[in-house]
Amino acid sequence: MNMTVIHQRHSFWSRARLSQAVLAIAVLLGCSPMLSSHGYIPDNELVAKLRPGVHDRDSVTSLFGSPTSIANFNGETWLYMKQESKQVAFFDEQTLVQDVLAVHFNKSGVVSDIQRFALADGKVLVLVERKTPTRGKEMTVVEQLFGNIGRFSNKSE
Repeated sequence: MNMTVIHQRHSFWSRARLSQAVLAIAVLLGCSPMLSSHGYIPDNELVAKLRPGVHDRDSVTSLFGSPTSIANFNGETWLYMKQESKQVAFFDEQTLVQDVLAVHFNKSGVVSDIQRFALADGKVLVLVERKTPTRGKEMTVVEQLFGNIGRFSNKSE
């Protein structure tokens, strides 16, 4: 056999193996989990500074920032929420960690209670995804120009 033919066959199999390896790596990278984190919850040191009966809404805002959500129960409750999740390829997203800090205020706006909740304490919260609502059917320029032709009749006749 000619050495050129042997070299070409060896080169072909090397390229095939290389392309298979690249394809396998691409498939494995495509299936790696995507981790996401949403929201904010203050750390324990900041929460320890907050005293029921002493601090009001303004001091909570200066310590923690704006709440994730405000719930009206018997007075007012500010919720700080954080959620970490992962999603692999096209499978459903899986919640890994969910923490909620609830700061309750009395009628005069002073902190009355502070509670922490974890994923094990309740249901998985669905955080609001902000989307701009559509206005209906968007008309093209041609539809706008010629859309009213024939729609109106002359009522004076």
